[in-house]
Amino acid sequence: MDLTDARWRKSTRSGTSGGNCVEVADNLPGAVAVRDSKDPDGPALTFAPTSWRTFVAGLADRA
Repeated sequence: MDLTDARWRKSTRSGTSGGNCVEVADNLPGAVAVRDSKDPDGPALTFAPTSWRTFVAGLADRA
């Protein structure tokens, strides 16, 4: 998948000291991409938007 136009963002809960963060790009047609913020040129995982929403909802249920 071409991620050239991906607009990456970090969680607002991420600290300013770096560390273990992920970035998400949800502006892509038909996909949500996730990558390691420490390795922005490395691999990214892609998910169908419905799968990503289900995952995030599951996290919210655990909070």
